[in-house]
Amino acid sequence: MKATAHDFKNAASKALKDDNLRQALHRVETGFAGNRAAAISRLPEFHDLRDEGVAIKMHVLDHLDYYLERFEQKVIETGGQVHWCTTPKEARDTILELCRSVDAKTCTKGKSMIAEEIALNPFLEENGVLPIETDLGEYIIQLADEPPSHIIGPAVHKTKDQISDLFFEHHQKYGKTERQSDGRMLVNEAREILRQKYIDADVGITGANFLIAETGSTVIVTNEGNGDLTQSLPKMHIVIASLEKVIPTMEDASTILRLLARSATGQEFSVYTTFSTGPRRDDDLDGPGSFHVVLLDNGRSKLAGSEDRELLRCIRCGACMNHCPVYHAVGGHAYGWVYPGPIGAALDPHFIGIEEARHLPNASTFCGRCEDVCPMRIPLPSILRRWRERAFESNVTPPAERFGVGAWAWLAKHPAFYRVGTRLAVRGLSLLGGRRKRIAKLPLAGGWTATRDLPAPAGQTFQDQWRRQRGRSA
Repeated sequence: MKATAHDFKNAASKALKDDNLRQALHRVETGFAGNRAAAISRLPEFHDLRDEGVAIKMHVLDHLDYYLERFEQKVIETGGQVHWCTTPKEARDTILELCRSVDAKTCTKGKSMIAEEIALNPFLEENGVLPIETDLGEYIIQLADEPPSHIIGPAVHKTKDQISDLFFEHHQKYGKTERQSDGRMLVNEAREILRQKYIDADVGITGANFLIAETGSTVIVTNEGNGDLTQSLPKMHIVIASLEKVIPTMEDASTILRLLARSATGQEFSVYTTFSTGPRRDDDLDGPGSFHVVLLDNGRSKLAGSEDRELLRCIRCGACMNHCPVYHAVGGHAYGWVYPGPIGAALDPHFIGIEEARHLPNASTFCGRCEDVCPMRIPLPSILRRWRERAFESNVTPPAERFGVGAWAWLAKHPAFYRVGTRLAVRGLSLLGGRRKRIAKLPLAGGWTATRDLPAPAGQTFQDQWRRQRGRSA
């Protein structure tokens, strides 16, 4: 996926004017967040489980080499093969070589953010292998030729009418000449068309929510069952996953699974939780003839040794974006790369560089909701703050912004000047607000006043009010 994070400001501005997007994103704010709160209220030990999950992931990061080697050993013992890839290109080439080994013409795919990270779909198409997304959300955006806008709801930015239009446009070649508007009918139509694709596919490609070192198993969590068909019907099952997905034991998987669905969709458990261990055995009724796990590093080894290593605890639940006011306002595409929302703002600069992604750490109110709801307790505001500091220190920010930050820093270091300056500013803004106590336009504050008035201050600084109140209480 080509990064467009440098254009975040323009993309966000366009998103704010998109009425369809406003309508679609309202479901994220009300649906996911409300469902999560209800699910957690029914599990008193939820926060204890969070602590256990954090401990599991940090233990793995401290012993990542051991658990990855243990996982590979178990995969080989069960008849599979592990492929180690340092870069996205290596991962793409490996998957293509595997597809060609069975003369694959088509492959079905389950939802995978790693596949998006390495831009797998266009690469396979360019090389004669047609990828078919089978997750309903991924299938919708594949028809629309768009990237996902959410980690767990790839098409959450689409309204039902937009999906209806897409299906009517693309399904006529299958004999579907009637435009459907009912949600259930749309799902049934997609299911009917995809059914034969599963049967015809030569290769099935899935991601992995977890890799279990104890057994060599891979785990996917879905609500549609498409992942099961994708990995059990074709000749070959390819799992594409990143290094930090490994966990020690089945018991550890059970602990984190109790956090995942509740944090993501507010379910007690996803409809399907599927464990895959090696290829089909002689007494199995179904399953792939061969089983391959493609492990991608793409800078994660370096990240594991950095001060931002806590990002690798992420279990891709999407809770941070489900509760983020910035994501609710602009959606996922504005972020301009694979991972949107607060986790994307913290993670994307590691992959595409702070020069490209410098706007993303600033796309935060620092309200802290992302950290509060993260099941892995990732300190996202602290990491975003570090990225802001790095951008400033490396001269990535533009001169005007650097001057403004420098001037503010100087004032903050000189209390007398700070007090005089803030008093003058507060009184000036209070006069500018007039009787309405609202400011319609203000230089250097166009980002605020373009869509709303700025409340005028009361006429005294906080420090002056504090001293006055303390004097009264004394």
